[in-house]
Amino acid sequence: MAGDQLNRNWRPKHNPWLIAVVVALAAFMEVLDTSIANVALPHIAGDLGSSQDESTWVLTTYLVANAVVLPITGWLSSLMGRKRFFMICIALFTLASMFCGAAPNLPALLCSLAIQGAGGGGLQPMAQSIMADSFPQKLRGAAFALFGMTVVVAPALGPVLGGWITDNYTWRWIYFMNLPLGLLALGLVFKFVEDPPFLRRFKPGEMHFDTVGFALLALGVVALQVLLDKGQEDDWLSSHFICSLVIIAVVCLSALIVWEWREKQPIVDVKLFKIINFSGSCLMMFLAGVVMFSSMILMPEFLQMLMGYTAEDAGVIVSIGAALVMVVMPIVGFFGSKLPAKYMIAFGWLLSAGGMYLSTKLLSLNISFGGAAVIMLVQFAPLAFIFIPTMTASFVGVPQDKSDSVSGLTNFMRNIGMSFGAAVVQTVLARRQQFHLARLADHLSAGNIGLTINFQAMALHAHSAGFGPFGAQAAVVAQIYRAFMIQAAALSFLDAYVILGIGSSAMFFLSFLLKSNDPKSTEAHGGP
Repeated sequence: MAGDQLNRNWRPKHNPWLIAVVVALAAFMEVLDTSIANVALPHIAGDLGSSQDESTWVLTTYLVANAVVLPITGWLSSLMGRKRFFMICIALFTLASMFCGAAPNLPALLCSLAIQGAGGGGLQPMAQSIMADSFPQKLRGAAFALFGMTVVVAPALGPVLGGWITDNYTWRWIYFMNLPLGLLALGLVFKFVEDPPFLRRFKPGEMHFDTVGFALLALGVVALQVLLDKGQEDDWLSSHFICSLVIIAVVCLSALIVWEWREKQPIVDVKLFKIINFSGSCLMMFLAGVVMFSSMILMPEFLQMLMGYTAEDAGVIVSIGAALVMVVMPIVGFFGSKLPAKYMIAFGWLLSAGGMYLSTKLLSLNISFGGAAVIMLVQFAPLAFIFIPTMTASFVGVPQDKSDSVSGLTNFMRNIGMSFGAAVVQTVLARRQQFHLARLADHLSAGNIGLTINFQAMALHAHSAGFGPFGAQAAVVAQIYRAFMIQAAALSFLDAYVILGIGSSAMFFLSFLLKSNDPKSTEAHGGP
């Protein structure tokens, strides 16, 4: 009992806020890389002599390797020790970044990205669990506010920074800039981070590698990630390739749960899902990833596709929303030490639902720069109220030595949610645009007198501009079709916001199922 009490009262030798900044630096570097390469794909394709379709594997390769490592970070931490594993991940990520920047062709780049993604997979969960164990529960919300900035702000800044680097230098500096950051983070972690005594380590001869579990995990996650990235591109279930991936993902991940439940040394601790707060937090993280990444996709795509904005201008608007998060995060962290997490989460989802509803009212083809910025502000502000309390709630009722597994699985759920959100958004936009185009086409009939008059007037104007009789009619038809396409596309964006609003409303009610934590507790964890 005395040993348990000593472990529970353990505190790091160095200032926990210094430790939080150090580990947040490593996490920020990794999260930034998940979005910074998006705008550089055309440059990468041109420089390496590959097609645009082939270059999209740059993103997929990184995400697949990252997703495979995330769920097993708890096991890897028990094998190597948390600090050692964290440093290995930083070193791998930094070294692979150098190889990415120097890659002579696409295959070399993809191999380097697989290593980089694997190394990056351990950075976010280890940073989160180090913060969780370095602070008492009453200060954990404030600490997670710092971590939350890396999760929300870094993906928003990525496209702007990536566009600036590729326009002014070369895409290779997207990866080369990780070298000084990685070396700095590696040195700081070595000096200031330490492993707490309660972390579980495999004893000599105790370690058993769960080969079957890892094989099921790798196959299932790879299939899931690839089908989410390529599903809309291949028209989902109409593609034999996508159908095969769905079958592989469902079979392997279902078998993984059954196998790991019975395994004595599981590579993924699925029994954590018996804890209602942990399973509820994973669901919250998944939906938060869907909403966050969808918001980052929808507005820039609307502005570039329908309003003629450049990628950099659209990125600036997203960055405005990210700047608000940086202001709100510390406020949420402060209230996290005063209020139970589930009430703050519910408030965040209520704000999110309201923000999506307001977005449907503000979004139009006449929207100004300021109006677009307001939409990003109302969509980003709720994320602080969702992410920080959810991270806090995920540790309630969980034993101290399971913190690494908790961090790995919650970050995995958020990343899968981001991929799922991107897939859903692209599918909704494509399908609903077709639907609205068909509805608008119903108005094209000879009996529509207003349309007939406008058609004749436009044809006369085209004829006076130099078109022949048939050419004038063809030009008018093309102009009307383009207008219909733009209007149908705009309506599809509104539909996407409606769906996100409905999802946010549902999560508001589910938030109250979480167990109330004691925000004033001085224990590192809310559980035994």
